[in-house]
Amino acid sequence: MPSTLISPAAALRALYWGAALLLLAALIGPAVPQPQDFHAFADQRAWGPLPHALDVLSNLGFAWAAVTGARLLLDRRSQALAPALRWLAALFFTGLACSAIGSSVYHWAPHDATLAGDRLGMSMAFAGMLGLALQSRIADRVAVRAAVSMLVAAVASVLVWLHGGNLLPWALVQGGGMLAVLGLACVAPRHGALALRLGVVIAWYGAAKLLEWGDAAVFEATAGLVSGHSLKHVVAAAAALPVITALRAAGTARMASTGTMCADACGHGGATNR
Repeated sequence: MPSTLISPAAALRALYWGAALLLLAALIGPAVPQPQDFHAFADQRAWGPLPHALDVLSNLGFAWAAVTGARLLLDRRSQALAPALRWLAALFFTGLACSAIGSSVYHWAPHDATLAGDRLGMSMAFAGMLGLALQSRIADRVAVRAAVSMLVAAVASVLVWLHGGNLLPWALVQGGGMLAVLGLACVAPRHGALALRLGVVIAWYGAAKLLEWGDAAVFEATAGLVSGHSLKHVVAAAAALPVITALRAAGTARMASTGTMCADACGHGGATNR
């Protein structure tokens, strides 16, 4: 699919209209309860004192991505990146760290209270990803505002579900955010912004959702070796790889550009002094 199917202006208008429609649907749509068997995952095996072992341990992928991202942002090459980009990346990787903890706690003891913590961590990661997508295609200021709005909406949707039992707002926030990223994948990358391969991000996320929906089917197909939900954690964590790759390349390029400008300035100064 070509990356120039949608202009930045058209994408921004679609984003605003989409957000308005999703808000309206969340406010007037029918209440959707969480399925009664939501916490009944296919793989119930324990390893010693560790319950639901693979569903817990598979969250190490999120932890690895979070640590890798944090080290990348602390590297001197990343210090030259735009402040908005660094903030959005920090939000994304913080969300991954919170997801690693929240999801591990949830799968250790699956119930609504621990699931709320898991979803709050996911909210930060979703907001960071949407912001990074907008930074790479539209503008820094729009990206930051959208990330903050997404974070507020996601947290509100978790609270609505936790206290009222209505899962619809959470489903709309999650699905709407990923549709926005999918649409932005059709916009040409912005010059000088993060060169983020959004199509790859969406592909990883889509594969993760399929594995989540096929939790029991995958467990049966692998003769009880691994469940779809455990694999979902690993594949979802892989969606951070395009972000890590793009940030590393951007930091290196910015450092090289800064070094070239400094060398030119020093050379010009030396010539003037002569």
